[in-house]
Amino acid sequence: MRLGATLAHLSDAPPFAVAEWARRLVGAGFESLWTPQIIGRGSLVPDPFVTVAVAATATEGVEVGTATVQVPLHHPADLAHRILSLKSVCGDRLTLGISPGSTDADYATFDRDYTARFRTFDQNVARLRVLLAHGRDERADLAPPAGATGGPPLLLGSWGANVERAAREFDGWLASGYRRTADQIIAAHERYRAAGGRRAIVCAVRLSGTDDLGPTGEQLQRYAEAGFDDAVVLIEPGGPDPEKVRALLP
Repeated sequence: MRLGATLAHLSDAPPFAVAEWARRLVGAGFESLWTPQIIGRGSLVPDPFVTVAVAATATEGVEVGTATVQVPLHHPADLAHRILSLKSVCGDRLTLGISPGSTDADYATFDRDYTARFRTFDQNVARLRVLLAHGRDERADLAPPAGATGGPPLLLGSWGANVERAAREFDGWLASGYRRTADQIIAAHERYRAAGGRRAIVCAVRLSGTDDLGPTGEQLQRYAEAGFDDAVVLIEPGGPDPEKVRALLP
């Protein structure tokens, strides 16, 4: 199992200096760098497209990605333009985790209907796929041309019946460890694999202090034994050194 790290944190402290933090994480041995889209919850979590672009230019060789972009908060044409622009910076290192979103505060900030998020997600993703397949701004009712290069891999971050949907319709699944127990995550992973799912990532495995090292090491071992392809830790300000976290999974 590969080990990645999150470029942002979710505390009230100022954001990490992205370039410096990205270089330190890569220097510690983390194999991928990720960031979420969170807005309207009180503290600043920098824009994911800016964050990933900075991390990609500050490092070499490691995967960079979003975990996750909330698709219903964007117009699909604008989102496709931003994704393709980001891919022009990151190249094949970019992976895009997307989701319907899970927090009504984000929707209230954008004056969007939280109750309609799953329907809007379905509509926007259908159009987004066409736009990304063209690799340029096009009408959403046009079929992709032969030889289109397309956008980055799309991973779905969601729960419930969407676990099986991630297996059927997406390039992978992102399981958030922020509000779920290891038992819940591993049980959902079994469903994902049974449905034929490919890449499986457990993300937002949070460490807020040095006391978290032991329990987190045990969690990571469980995820590795369960067959996850990647785990992504979220180190808060005041948390353990990245080097000590990376050493949890040799």
